Amino acid sequence: MNFSSHASKESDASSQQFRRFHRLRSSPQLRDLMRENTVTMNDLIYPIFVEEEIDRFVPIEAMPGIFRIPERRLAREVKALAKEGIKALMLFGVSHHKDHTGSDSWAANGLLSRMVRCAKNAAPEMVIIADCCFCGYTSHGHCGVLHCDLIDNDLTLQNLTSQTIAAANAGADIVAPSAMMDGQVTAIRRGLDEAGFTNLPIMAYSSKFASGFYGPFRAAADCEPKGDRNTYQVDPLNGREALNESFADEQEGADILMVKPGLCYLDVLARLRDQSNTPIAAYQVSGEYAMIKFAAKAGAIDEHRLIRETLGAFKRAGADLILTYFARDIARNGFA
Repeated sequence: MNFSSHASKESDASSQQFRRFHRLRSSPQLRDLMRENTVTMNDLIYPIFVEEEIDRFVPIEAMPGIFRIPERRLAREVKALAKEGIKALMLFGVSHHKDHTGSDSWAANGLLSRMVRCAKNAAPEMVIIADCCFCGYTSHGHCGVLHCDLIDNDLTLQNLTSQTIAAANAGADIVAPSAMMDGQVTAIRRGLDEAGFTNLPIMAYSSKFASGFYGPFRAAADCEPKGDRNTYQVDPLNGREALNESFADEQEGADILMVKPGLCYLDVLARLRDQSNTPIAAYQVSGEYAMIKFAAKAGAIDEHRLIRETLGAFKRAGADLILTYFARDIARNGFA
């Protein structure tokens, strides 16, 4: 018997019994060539916090590396961000002029209008997105008009429309309503169109969950609510309800849909992607950022590896855009 020939036949048979996926992973060049999803600076939006009437940058203890930016330093900071490679900003105001309705947010020279105008003038080439909500501008910390401990949806729609028109007049490239009011996209689209802003896109926080991951953000934006937001944000255990919220915003004319938070809701993001051709954004929220930062500080994980892996998960699930507090780190250090 020819044992060499017999062994060769067995080897040939064995090689035909399973696929050798390792062949396409055997070198860095092959792995780069075969990569299904990539993340670039064109995909990222950097959220920033702008506080009026302060003189110095205020560090956010629960978000290492993130600061409240003094309004008077905003232009300089935006120019620096643009130079570093940031392509888009989401602006959150930290107001010192709060009231029951958040009226400063739609004033022609209120904080929202001032910071949009300042950022756009500082870097005309940058996409400036105005977060349109009221939690940072109301004395009670809720996202609209509070009546008997409940949000008055329809009164809030009126105020949201005024707020988005103010942001549009100030030069916003995109308005992003995050209040989770029923019918908000319809109301805002009608108001913008009537004001002559027919070409201004709406990025709707459409599947926004009542999440525990927002804790650091609430400290950063000084918007801890009295009570909770369970009556108008989606129950974290409800996937179909979240999809219905996004489908409703899409039907009302939203140009971009958003799933927020990101990592715990990849199933919602993937299902939404399967059923919609509208651009989708995922928000890697403050709690997700903080977990990675503090775990890295403790030596438990490789921070840069986890940044790349989590952002890749959003892209793999179907996100076109990602809001992340890591955007500046990535602009400075790359994705390595």
